Amino acid sequence: MPSILITGASAGIGRATAELFSSHGWTVGLLARRTDMLEAAAAEMRNTVLLSADVSDPDAVDAAFDSFVAKAGRLDVLFNNAGVFTPAAPIDEVAVEDWTRAVSVNLTGMFLCARAAFSRMRRQAPQGGRIINNGSISAHVPREGAVTYTVTKHGITGLTRQLSLDGRPYDIACGQIDIGNARTELLQGIVDDAVAKGDLPPPTMDVADVARSVLHMATLPPEANVQFMTVMATKMPYIGRG
Repeated sequence: MPSILITGASAGIGRATAELFSSHGWTVGLLARRTDMLEAAAAEMRNTVLLSADVSDPDAVDAAFDSFVAKAGRLDVLFNNAGVFTPAAPIDEVAVEDWTRAVSVNLTGMFLCARAAFSRMRRQAPQGGRIINNGSISAHVPREGAVTYTVTKHGITGLTRQLSLDGRPYDIACGQIDIGNARTELLQGIVDDAVAKGDLPPPTMDVADVARSVLHMATLPPEANVQFMTVMATKMPYIGRG
């Protein structure tokens, strides 16, 4: 059966994607920091491999990828999904610690996981695989007060382009999915707060629609690749002018 390793798999987009791939018979590596949340997620799936690791720790990342390949036999797809938000603020009010944390997870963490996947895909037989990076709408246009998230997600677009170029000789494809306003636990809290205040909640979409988009990207034949996909709530003010 095909195999996929998903980072940030214990909740939100990562968990929804893991559930869908599991239901389609894939071997699914669930990678996240919190073992208790991983175990809760895995209890509702089949063909899973639990991988407790901090994506910003190079040794932990390598150990997790080794463990997954040892159990699954190979790595066909990486969904490079783990990321963090930091408190919104203008740049002069952003704590340096928040900047460091965002870079550590959103940029260094995705680099380390892509590096680990690339190495194993390059050396496995048959050679090759697919890396899908979670970019975000913020990889293209910012929200107010989101300098740490915006800058790191712009960096992911560069990572995607570089991996696409460097992966060609080894049959490693790389694409990026840019997601806007999927109803995860985090966004549902924002919606509920808006409703409680009598405000108009932001437009949202079912997180399952994101998972289906990742499945489409992952199941393309080796000679085809979605380079960039934007999937978002239809009424998000992503396109337009004030």
